[in-house]
Amino acid sequence: MHVLGHLTIEEFLRDYWQKKPVLIRNAIPGFTPLLAADELAGLSLEGEIETRIIVEEGRTGPWEVHKGPFTEETYRDLPEDKWTLLVQGVDQWIPEAADLLEYFRFIPSWRIDDLMISYAVDGGSVGPHYDQYDVFLLQAEGQREWRIGQMCSEQSPIQKGPAVRILEEFEESDSWILNPGDMLYLPPKLAHYGRAVGECMTYSVGFRAPSAAQLLERAADVILPQLNDDIRYADPDLRVQKSSAEITADAINRLRTLLTEQLNSDAVMAEIIGQLMTEPKYPDDGPDTAGSQESLEESWEETADWLPDATLCRHEHARFAWHQDGETIRFWHQGEMTCLTPASQPLVALLSDQRHYDGQELINLCSHMDSRQLLLSLIAAGLLYTEEEYGDPDF
Repeated sequence: MHVLGHLTIEEFLRDYWQKKPVLIRNAIPGFTPLLAADELAGLSLEGEIETRIIVEEGRTGPWEVHKGPFTEETYRDLPEDKWTLLVQGVDQWIPEAADLLEYFRFIPSWRIDDLMISYAVDGGSVGPHYDQYDVFLLQAEGQREWRIGQMCSEQSPIQKGPAVRILEEFEESDSWILNPGDMLYLPPKLAHYGRAVGECMTYSVGFRAPSAAQLLERAADVILPQLNDDIRYADPDLRVQKSSAEITADAINRLRTLLTEQLNSDAVMAEIIGQLMTEPKYPDDGPDTAGSQESLEESWEETADWLPDATLCRHEHARFAWHQDGETIRFWHQGEMTCLTPASQPLVALLSDQRHYDGQELINLCSHMDSRQLLLSLIAAGLLYTEEEYGDPDF
């Protein structure tokens, strides 16, 4: 399914991705919500699901924030207008929501974060703000007016008081009313302000964008175990200085070279990004992998008996990515890496690029031992489950 309307993927990436917003009318013709409003509210009663309610004119002040889980009484106490329910990570719990994210794989799948659904009554909003990541805003039900403004930064003034980040200044440059099936793409740091026109639901597809601090922290985790005390600062080209206490440009360049040499490896860089981008969104809520190794004692021959007639599905919590480094295929799942031979590349590409798999096709790609071992381990860990379990995965 193509969700970019009149744009090709190449045109979107070239002209809009991380550059400027674009409105796509009828991106998904005839789109119907995956959940009714009361079903979405039902999710907010569950303790393991991340939810918020934002009330513009709350009892304690403007932009009052309530964090779930909620109760039925919570909803009875809400005002008639100007409030919004936000349910994060719906794709983690609803298989059909995870399937919807497949339409956005023209962006690397390891960049996709989650599907958030917001329900709002008339006038509901979360205020003028900006996000630090890209977002696609798909209108699912009703109408919402979106206004866009200026590009922001960490220096952009934020209102003091509210528990959500509300911009002090909003310089409107354009606005649209979105109908069901319409979609608005917004690049990072663009100020935007959405307001419900009557009751409505909006689906937000967000993306992972690790900060420099996160990357450096993970780089240290990856690199430090590989270093030894023999790798030290050295200055064999030292020259006489006018002031012995001066840290010279030469010294800074030596230090820079020493540090960058530790990062000058595709394998190290891939490990940093592979770990970060495949870590589960909610680590404590994924499939139970206890006893997986014992399950691997099931022979390949036994699996090959039932697999050709089955269809497998990737678990809603599963995150896969891979990288080829010479004669090694590195495959990441749930932040963990497995090294494989190049013969496994077709299998890892299929597992990473799709969500539903034909059993016979999987069999055909498992002619080598490490491919078989990988597939068996993913099934045993619950990261792949059969189509018969679709809609009711084992959490």
